[in-house]
Amino acid sequence: MRFINPKTDYAFKKIFGSDESKDILISFLNALIYEGHSTIEDLEIINPNLPPRVQGLKDTYLDIKAKLNDGTLVIIEMQVLNVQAFGKRVIFNAAKTYAFQLQAGEGYRMLKPVIALTIADFEMFADRDSLISRFVYREKQDGYIYPENEIELVFIELPKFTKKLNQLETITDKWIYFIKYARSLTEIPEGMDDVVELHRAFEIANQANLTPSELEDLERREMFIYDQQGAIALGREEEKRIIARNLLDRLDDATIAQTTGLSIKDVEALRGEKQN
Repeated sequence: MRFINPKTDYAFKKIFGSDESKDILISFLNALIYEGHSTIEDLEIINPNLPPRVQGLKDTYLDIKAKLNDGTLVIIEMQVLNVQAFGKRVIFNAAKTYAFQLQAGEGYRMLKPVIALTIADFEMFADRDSLISRFVYREKQDGYIYPENEIELVFIELPKFTKKLNQLETITDKWIYFIKYARSLTEIPEGMDDVVELHRAFEIANQANLTPSELEDLERREMFIYDQQGAIALGREEEKRIIARNLLDRLDDATIAQTTGLSIKDVEALRGEKQN
């Protein structure tokens, strides 16, 4: 068996965002937002259609919107590229979703809470070790939570998930493992098969269920993502080198390396280039 990559837009929406995926999405959201508790009893997937076959930046991120049984709106986004100002975009999307609930003439009492769940395939908060981060409105001095705390931001940083298959303990662990590693698996792992919704997610992700044209489209999307990741990494490496060159006359090699993240060998090479 081979599985499609849940990190791509088509695969993610096929697994979690189709009309027949409601139970899968409920299990997924209960695991990632509510620590495995069966808080969500029912939901409505608002945009169930799979994304069109278009090329461009849209291929680097995706979103699903769901309305929970208590009216809460959840927007789910998987971001594979650490693009500029991504954190601002998360806030913008959450605020826009909250504000655009009201129809003409409706009062603010009609507004329902919004939860923005972001799964990042990179580290967003390098100074934090936590795999899952939750942000709400709090009073700055004593941490008192704002009474009308209607917007919550939840982040899952996949690079911080380091558990091996035999270390998976909770349903949260299992869902995150699925998102991060499904593409590299050749069978449904023992110990993950006991969750009905997770088993169905694996079945949907099985490449044998896709047509040749769907597989070709998925491969193009993955190649696009890999190319963009390479371009971003190359650009950041060049930024480090530019900063290092500007520091050569002011700091020693070890300090420059520590400041920029370059190796001492790279800094020595830059100094040699300048001297030549």
